[in-house]
Amino acid sequence: MPLVNTKQMFKDAYEGKYAVGAFNVDILTQCQAALEAAEECNSPIILSFSSGSRDFFHPGNIKDILLIAAKDIHIPWAIHLDHGKSFEVCKSCIDEGFTSVMIDASAYDFEENVRITKQVVEYAHAHGATVEGELGPCSRKDDPRFKKFTDPEMVKEFVERTGVDSLAVSMGTKHGLAKFEEGEEVTLQFDLIDEVARLLPGFPLVLHGSSSIPDEYLHIFNDYGGELKGTKGVPEELLRKVAKTAVCKINIGTDFRVAFVGGLRKSLTEIKDKFEPRNFLVPARELSKKLVKEKLSNVFQSSNKVSRI
Repeated sequence: MPLVNTKQMFKDAYEGKYAVGAFNVDILTQCQAALEAAEECNSPIILSFSSGSRDFFHPGNIKDILLIAAKDIHIPWAIHLDHGKSFEVCKSCIDEGFTSVMIDASAYDFEENVRITKQVVEYAHAHGATVEGELGPCSRKDDPRFKKFTDPEMVKEFVERTGVDSLAVSMGTKHGLAKFEEGEEVTLQFDLIDEVARLLPGFPLVLHGSSSIPDEYLHIFNDYGGELKGTKGVPEELLRKVAKTAVCKINIGTDFRVAFVGGLRKSLTEIKDKFEPRNFLVPARELSKKLVKEKLSNVFQSSNKVSRI
């Protein structure tokens, strides 16, 4: 199946009551791991680039590189810009072939957020790309804004005025490795999701800051020289529940990267008689691929959702 934008992806997810996984990637090996996992799970997937990872990867040629890497992939997949901070950055990504962009103007006041987001939407739609906006901060726990949740009434106005295709809202998750304090009860604002669904039936929401930081992958990372401490993520049982709601896209950055680098640390420690990079990257690819398959099958519930012709 060809590279696609997220419009039909999210429509199917909303109706099918599952979520599409968006995995933050930095290098081609991670892209291969995510795409292969999705293919084996028969699940849609999104490859998500931050501005920094896009600059590192190879701006201008990312689409061409990934199309070659995905020549044997048959599931629908998208290339997405995560947290684009300006119209110019979003435009540049669309021009080079990204099929989806996120314009994050949530640091501005409501009217300026509307203005910038609408500008991106108009350009993106004219070029066949879809747009994710953000309303309400999904902040780190040390950010004083992090306890502020998005107002559903503002969501309705924002979507109607901008024409955005999906929206990241603040509903209790947080970015970062240590999302919550030790002993803090982790809850999500399901009433907020339900109210948005009532006001905007069929409209897809996005959940950021959704890594769970599973012990299995954290232990591998730390057992082979890592020092990640004080971690606390979002319980997977909450993500399974949220995948049945209007949330159609769940972002995973920390978990995917911890698994990949953990696998790399392990191979670098254990393999003593090799020097070709592939010998060390393959175990990293396989461990991160395992994590993606677990997320798609057991958390997002998107496995076997692609119609095969």
